[in-house]
Amino acid sequence: MPFLVFNSAEEWASHFGDDGRAAVTVGNFDGLHLGHQKILRSVRERAGATRQRGTVITFDPHPMRILRPENAPLMIQTLAQRLEGFERMGLEAALVLRFDRELAQVSAEEFMERILVRCLRAGCILVGANFRFGHLGAGDVRLLEEFGKHNGFEVEVVPPVEVGGQVVSSTAIRSAVAIGDVAGAIPLLGRAFSLSGEIRAGAGRGRTMLFPTLNLVPEQELCPKLGVYATESVVDGKIYSSVTNVGTRPTFDGTGVTIESHLLAFRENLAEGRMKVRFCARIRDEQKFSGPEALRAQIARDIEEARSFFSERTVAGSSRSD
Repeated sequence: MPFLVFNSAEEWASHFGDDGRAAVTVGNFDGLHLGHQKILRSVRERAGATRQRGTVITFDPHPMRILRPENAPLMIQTLAQRLEGFERMGLEAALVLRFDRELAQVSAEEFMERILVRCLRAGCILVGANFRFGHLGAGDVRLLEEFGKHNGFEVEVVPPVEVGGQVVSSTAIRSAVAIGDVAGAIPLLGRAFSLSGEIRAGAGRGRTMLFPTLNLVPEQELCPKLGVYATESVVDGKIYSSVTNVGTRPTFDGTGVTIESHLLAFRENLAEGRMKVRFCARIRDEQKFSGPEALRAQIARDIEEARSFFSERTVAGSSRSD
C-alpha cells in the first residue's frame, strides 16, 4: 500500500470518506529522534492491532516560524525527509497542515472536532505527556482525554525516552550539533546527524593541495559548529569514510560557510549529483594557517585522525559482534 500525503483535512476526508478510522499522532517530529520513533512505532502497532489507518499530522512551516520567528529553531530535517521517515516507520498516511496565522487561531476544541473527529475519524490518538495544541497552546492531554470520552476516541500517552538521564528532544539535539558535539547527538537520534543535498563544484583548491573534496550544498537549516569532522559520505549508494570541513576557509580569506568532504577511498571527479554526509565525531576547530603548506600538513593529520577513528570503530564493532 503506497504512503499517502494530504495537505488539508478536507482533502483527507474527500479521499477516504467513511472508510475506516485512524490511529493518529500529532507533532512537528523534527529529526525523527528516538522519542519520535517510539511514538510512531506505537501508532503503527496500535493501527495494526485495531485495523485503523496509521496516521501522522505534522505542520509546515514550524509553528514558531509564524508565532515568534526570532525564536524559530533551525530545522534538523526538511519536510520531505520527515515524510520519508514516516513512511520508513510503517505509517500509512500523513496530513501536512500549513501553519499560518489562520491555523494559529484555531482553538483546541475546534481542532479536535473538525480535524480529529469529523475529517480523520480518529479511533485513538497517541501523544507525549507534554503535548500542547490549539490557540495559545490551550489544549493538553487532559483536555484531549476528556474530549475523547464524549467523541469516541482513546488517548494513549507515550512516555518519553531518556538517554543517560536526559530526555531525548529536538532541542537537545540542536544544542549538541550547534556546539559541534555530533557524537553526543548520535544516541539521541539513534543515528548520526546528517546533511543531504547537491554536490557543487568548488574553487578547486583541495585538488591542487592533493586532497580533493566534494562540496555539499545542504538542504537542511541546521549545520554543525564550524570545524573539522570524521564523517561518512554517501555517494551513489556507496558509503565512504571521509573528513569534512564546515567552515569559511580562513586561510584563503573565504566568506560564507562551505561544507567540503575529502572521501578517503574515492577516486572519481564529480561536480554534480546527490550526496549525504553523516557526522560521526569532531576532530578540531576551524583555524587560520600561515599558508597552504601549513594547511596541507594539518589536513594530512586530520585524515590520519579520521582513519584512526574509523579503524577503532570497526574493531569495537567486531568485538561487540563476538
